[in-house]
Amino acid sequence: MPLVDTALASIRSLHRFLSGRSFYALALASALACTLLALRVWRMHTWGYAWLTWNLVLAWVPYLASLWADRLRLRHGRRPWLLLLPGLLWLLFLPNAPYIVTDFMHLRTRPDLPWLFWYDVVTLATLAWTGCVLGAVSLGIMQGIVAQYLGRAVSWLFVLGTAGLCGVGIYLGRFGRWNSWDLLVSPRARVAEMAAPLLNPSAYLRPWAMCALFAAFFLVSYLTLGTRWIMARAEERA
Repeated sequence: MPLVDTALASIRSLHRFLSGRSFYALALASALACTLLALRVWRMHTWGYAWLTWNLVLAWVPYLASLWADRLRLRHGRRPWLLLLPGLLWLLFLPNAPYIVTDFMHLRTRPDLPWLFWYDVVTLATLAWTGCVLGAVSLGIMQGIVAQYLGRAVSWLFVLGTAGLCGVGIYLGRFGRWNSWDLLVSPRARVAEMAAPLLNPSAYLRPWAMCALFAAFFLVSYLTLGTRWIMARAEERA
């Protein structure tokens, strides 16, 4: 039954591809986070914190975009321009992954329900951890792609530049209330908004300091969580 054999071979290939990029572990972590949020909704009879599910969905976008890019690399390695679209999508949405860490600002204590605070701590920690790992794995995949085409030295410059842009993105998302798609929907307004800090950086020292803080956090997260994927897949060939 050649059709069955072909289908099984495709499934095994997809399984190896996903397992080598921590898809199943990330899916499990996301399932735990969603379960904790669902139990909170059920126990408290309120939809408070349920909106965090959307933040988790956005954190998955750069990871899925990196899988898309890596799959294209394996199938069409001699046509690197095909990676531009998933690469742009990845970069635009990457700040959403570590951004979840800033959701700790929503923690509140309730004297009548002391256990709820610690439950929320664990829930937010699970979400933040999952987001950071999604971002780290996706950056590791993209660094591997860059390393294959441009070399390892350039790939590390790519990591540093990406961490810096990610720090700016987290700051704009938390304090400027930007969304990842704003640059596509209203590019002129957003570019104009960014012009002032770029033209007069000395007047925006605190925002730049916050951007540097977020960038350093993401970079360290990557170095501790993503080193397993650094260059590891760049050696794969179609």
